[in-house]
Amino acid sequence: MALLSVLGAVATLAQPLVVGAVIERVQSGDTLTLLVWALIALVIVASIIGAWQHYLLQRTGTAVVFSSRRRLIAQLLRLPVREYDSRRTGDLVSRVGTDTTLLYAVLTQGLADSIGNLLIFVGAIVAMALIDPLLLILILFVVVGSILVVVSLSGRIRSATETQQEEVGRLASGVERAVGAIRTVRASGASAREEEAIGQSARRAYDAGVRVARASAFVVPVAGIALQLSLLVVLGLGGFRVASGAISIAQLVTFVMFLFFLVEPLASFFGAITSVSQALGALGRIQEVINLPAEDADDARIAAEAPVEPVSEAAIEFVDVHFAYPETVVRARRASEDEAFELIHGLPEETVRTTEREVLRGVSFRVPRGARVALVGPSGAGKSTTLSLIERFYDPDSGAVLVNGSDVRRMPRAELRSLLGYVEQDAPTLAGTLAENLRLASPDATDADCLRVLDAVNLSDVVERNELGLDTPVGESGVMLSGGERQRLAIARTLLAAPPILLLDESTSSLDGLNEQRMRDAIDAVSEGRTLIVIAHRLSTVVDSDLIVVLDQGRVVGRGTHDELLATTPLYRELARHQLLV
Repeated sequence: MALLSVLGAVATLAQPLVVGAVIERVQSGDTLTLLVWALIALVIVASIIGAWQHYLLQRTGTAVVFSSRRRLIAQLLRLPVREYDSRRTGDLVSRVGTDTTLLYAVLTQGLADSIGNLLIFVGAIVAMALIDPLLLILILFVVVGSILVVVSLSGRIRSATETQQEEVGRLASGVERAVGAIRTVRASGASAREEEAIGQSARRAYDAGVRVARASAFVVPVAGIALQLSLLVVLGLGGFRVASGAISIAQLVTFVMFLFFLVEPLASFFGAITSVSQALGALGRIQEVINLPAEDADDARIAAEAPVEPVSEAAIEFVDVHFAYPETVVRARRASEDEAFELIHGLPEETVRTTEREVLRGVSFRVPRGARVALVGPSGAGKSTTLSLIERFYDPDSGAVLVNGSDVRRMPRAELRSLLGYVEQDAPTLAGTLAENLRLASPDATDADCLRVLDAVNLSDVVERNELGLDTPVGESGVMLSGGERQRLAIARTLLAAPPILLLDESTSSLDGLNEQRMRDAIDAVSEGRTLIVIAHRLSTVVDSDLIVVLDQGRVVGRGTHDELLATTPLYRELARHQLLV
């Protein structure tokens, strides 16, 4: 690229010199054959080099955007869970798409060809100085003035672009939020209100874009004005100097051609300033994510340290664990019951909840190897949070969480999570096929293995009712499956991986009685020889557990078997009474 820039600059700068020589030959009556062919050759060579440079430039820009997107995607997929909880999904996605696209504009609008443009610019100034220094000085006044104007506008362009990209991120977030809950929106007659709310985001993005266009509009004519003023100066003063004999007509024509070669790189430079100003705003948003520490940033250090001797023989143990979520938690990605309410009633897309108390307060319990343990208690007691701490989505503020006797903070996350199978409360299903969902944690599983776990969770009919079998699509977020089928598919995915410890968060909440019993039978079969922690609101699903831990307001208020808790723990007895178990 650099060599082509040099060759292109030489071929371009040689053209005015040849034209000047042609004029002098015409004035003296000499032959022009060689000079004409030389001029034609220079024009052709410069054009070919320019075309090749354009291709390389476009390819380089595309490669840089590709590399940036790969790096950004890798970072997004490794951010700590707290970052996803406190940021809008649509805004994060827009950084991969629209923000990185602005980097392409920087590289393809003159910045990457800066070597050739600089050579032409400097070469033109040197040649013009040799022809007529006085004319050059007057032109430089015009050029410097135009550069100062453009530089002064670049700050406005950057600020306006950053605002525009932020608004585009909010717009993407609003669309993602509404489309993700489109059935709730339609059923609630809220389409018009959502259209209005998202339209306001689009309006703010439009207004920011207009501010960018307004600032850029002043940049566009600057190069043209500089050329016109310079040309007027050259023709006026240059004609006078030709008449006075200070320079020849050939020199004046050559000077005028160099003037065009001077302004062309200048225009490219102005365009680059505009593009860079726009890209810097987007680059700041990209860099913000890149600079965030990845979740596994300390895993290499942990792996390099000497292994720590286990301090407990239990599969899992909580030791005086205290934990509070970060001060603000943003939930706008899923349409849970309360979020759907907020969506329908037009509350802001970012609902900020301030945590004023600890979620877990001195929680301690042990899960023996191979045991089945249930966590029960009212909503908000901290049950799901305990599983998040075991998975190291968050770390405790104090105390310790032990897995196989080792503090999870001293275990690389990949090693820790290879021991755990986790079924979330929302039973998420990825867009794609049944097989792709099943093999998410077990990429080498055979079709026979997939069919086996599907049969275990009573999902064989989903395979049989479609001729595509395991390649049956499930739709965006599993929309082509029922709620119970999505939940069973999530459990089948975990059963296929068959880790030594299973964590099930409300894993049967969406199932009817028949499928719930089949699911319990499947879990019984796969959990043999494994440790199982189950969170359940329906006590009927956990009454036969080896141990039941009762949580209330972040504290353990009871532990024991079903019969023991009925006799010793008032909260558990009340829960059982409401569910007609006593």
